[in-house]
Amino acid sequence: MNSNDKYQVVIGLEVHTQLLTQSKLFCGDSAAFSTDPNTHISPITLAHPGTLPKMNSKAIEFAVTLGLALNCEIEQHNYFARKNYFYPDLPKGYQVSQHTTPICKNGFVPIKVDDTNRNIRLNRIHIEEDAGKSLHDVDEQYTAIDLNRAGVPLLEIVSEPDLHSSDEAFAYITELRKLVTWLGICDGNMEEGSMRCDANISIRLKGDTKLGTRVEVKNLNSIRNVKRAIDVEVDRLIKITEKGEKIVQETRSYDADKNITFSLRSKEDADDYRYFPEPDLTPFHITDDYLIELKNKLPVLPNDLKKHFEDAYQLSEYDAAVLCDDKEQAEYFNKVIEHTNNYKAVANWMLGPVKSHLNDTGLSYKSFSLPPKKLAALTQLVDEGKLNFGIASTKIFSVLLDQPEKEPLQIATELNLLQESDSDSIEQWVDEVIAGMPDKVIEFQSGKKGLIGLFAGQVKKLSKGKADMQVVSKLLDKKLNN
Repeated sequence: MNSNDKYQVVIGLEVHTQLLTQSKLFCGDSAAFSTDPNTHISPITLAHPGTLPKMNSKAIEFAVTLGLALNCEIEQHNYFARKNYFYPDLPKGYQVSQHTTPICKNGFVPIKVDDTNRNIRLNRIHIEEDAGKSLHDVDEQYTAIDLNRAGVPLLEIVSEPDLHSSDEAFAYITELRKLVTWLGICDGNMEEGSMRCDANISIRLKGDTKLGTRVEVKNLNSIRNVKRAIDVEVDRLIKITEKGEKIVQETRSYDADKNITFSLRSKEDADDYRYFPEPDLTPFHITDDYLIELKNKLPVLPNDLKKHFEDAYQLSEYDAAVLCDDKEQAEYFNKVIEHTNNYKAVANWMLGPVKSHLNDTGLSYKSFSLPPKKLAALTQLVDEGKLNFGIASTKIFSVLLDQPEKEPLQIATELNLLQESDSDSIEQWVDEVIAGMPDKVIEFQSGKKGLIGLFAGQVKKLSKGKADMQVVSKLLDKKLNN
């Protein structure tokens, strides 16, 4: 038996999500990302004596919104606490967080891996402020501090130890990232630190119910690195166990370049952070009316919209899922199908030429120049046999991107690209191709039926792509099989 088959992997994830508020959690300093150090600071961020915090109500709204979307229980009586753990890049010397009253409890994140659907249970979601950033490579002798991020509002999303593979962890983070961007509460940019993940990993013999000694891998900054770090750490834990050695509970970091984890510090079972209620912030209460208001403001969530696309428009599960990966993309699809009922063709266009164009240019649907009605019109021209898809996607589409005010039919007419459907004209092209390849005709009639593609291709070439290929196929079949 492979040693990996003997063990069950147990993973719990802590995901820190930076909220898209304009200002920080307890002051008016900008919460925007900046590459210029210490430009988003003030006496409050710097914790000057006599300064007092003031709560950012938008952060509470975002936290409750996410909790509702994830089927959480919302804690209506809340307060903040001081977490007394030394952060060198938090001038106060402590962090303001939530302890006994996380704003959201329980709930779950639905994932799908290898055609298996699972709900990954959540322990809690709480609000806290971010720390600044220590820079060790700016000065040879000193560590530099950038406090732009200090005080930026975060949600810490803590799962139960319900994940059992790096693939499930990958799916979980992907689903979370999609949801927070869908709700507009986080930009999901892991490279800029908008989302960061700590993974708690342990192994146990299959069939055991007791959790093994866990190791925490900190500050994973991409979904891919979450998966890679878990795989590396699981392999390390299995090797230690197989040698008969004891796993040490510790905090580790991941080096993506070397694809290894390394120890940062040993960790006891419980940290004594000496929490106590933050005296400078009053407790806050979430009313029933406020909860109803936020429930009513929730958009259709991606999984619900995916099911709607499958049921109402008969899209495949794959097409519906990819369309719902991005809210702007799903909204664009809905706008296009206001003008056509060929839902599958629209999905093909969006997941083909449109997606390729956006990927190549680095654009999003917000900056996509083609009005939905024009894409619908282009789809219709192909449906009606006036254009073949190849011509429409390679020639008409590119002109439309540069001149979105024009109609697709106008462009096709000006470029003399409209497909020829007249059977007499097409029959002449077919006859010419057949007459020009007598040897291939004999081979075809002797059983090499795959040559039909060669004949069709030659007709397409002769007609400069204008021949209706459905008519071509019928004529070729009729003439070659007689």
